[in-house]
Amino acid sequence: MTDQPAESLRTFAEIGQIRFSETDLNGVFERVAELTRRSLPGADAAAVTIISEFVSHTVATGAHAQRLEEWQHERREGPSVDAAAGDLPVVVADAAADPRWVDWAACAAAAGVRAALSVGLPMHDSISGALTVYSETPSAFEGESVALAQRLAGYAAVALANAHLYDTTVSLVEHLRRAMEHRAVIEQAKGIIMGERRCTADEAFAILTRISQDSNRKLRDVASALVAKAAGHDE
Repeated sequence: MTDQPAESLRTFAEIGQIRFSETDLNGVFERVAELTRRSLPGADAAAVTIISEFVSHTVATGAHAQRLEEWQHERREGPSVDAAAGDLPVVVADAAADPRWVDWAACAAAAGVRAALSVGLPMHDSISGALTVYSETPSAFEGESVALAQRLAGYAAVALANAHLYDTTVSLVEHLRRAMEHRAVIEQAKGIIMGERRCTADEAFAILTRISQDSNRKLRDVASALVAKAAGHDE
């Protein structure tokens, strides 16, 4: 028989050791979902969802769990939606007999899901989320499972928040790098025009802007073509 406390400690440690530089945000979701499924007794599938003002993103360990999560977040109702919006875990002892979300319960029962447990992920003001496990066995998640899921959610929330921050930072750095590259080529193009037309930097930029508008091309593309032409590499 598995030593559950020891297994839980290993899971907490593994969540904390996820290397964001070796995976993407989706990979972190997948890892947290799989560790949750493996650690919660009775869990047949697990899902991780984060929700912002405009989008929601879910990764689950099983196709039926993925569909059930997406169904909830499209319609804004169901156990994981309620858990993400509140402070308390949401337990579904038997989906076939649960009156709270009749349509979702019907979908769950049709997929063979009888029990579910959703715990909110304490992220930050603009993002909420939920950690959810599903089981084919009624009443699969009770006292100890709920407490363990809450502890897992605390560790998972830190990992997911850090992964989201890392992903956002990497994207920002890439945007800044591209912006610097675009600025550099525009400055080069301005220098070429200034040399050819004996004009000021502002006048050179105005010429580039007019060409961009007249040709319906992006300013950086006009600048790149001019620099390439000057270097003898016509585009």
